[in-house]
Amino acid sequence: MNYIRKFLLIFIFTIVIDQIIKYIFVNGFSYDTKCISFVLTYNKGVAFSMFSFLGVYLKYLQIVLIIGVVFYLIKNKNLLKEHFLEAGLILGGGISNIADRFFREGVVDYVYWHCGFDFAIFNFADVMIDIGVFLILIKSFKK
Repeated sequence: MNYIRKFLLIFIFTIVIDQIIKYIFVNGFSYDTKCISFVLTYNKGVAFSMFSFLGVYLKYLQIVLIIGVVFYLIKNKNLLKEHFLEAGLILGGGISNIADRFFREGVVDYVYWHCGFDFAIFNFADVMIDIGVFLILIKSFKK
């Protein structure tokens, strides 16, 4: 069961670091450079503000999806054992973003890339989710 401890450590670490960073931005931090701006925004949707029309229902839909993933991982322990790192990153990032929907105006985003092209504003949790998905894809392609 060592992989469960590792999963929980990664899961908790992702949530704590993300919430600390978000706390800093919610309390007024901002910084601009030529290519990147660190500025507080609240995303009421998901990526690129999609599904923002769902309003308050979006957070409950996301909770249902997360619960489904957790039950699937519990039922398929070998999958969790193989992907504990990725699952910790993805679920930690997801839970942290959902928590924002309950305790703040929306998901706290703050990294805005605008060098050469405008990119969506994102946060640490989003990056952890992307890394987790990327690692799963790498492992899948290696097989």
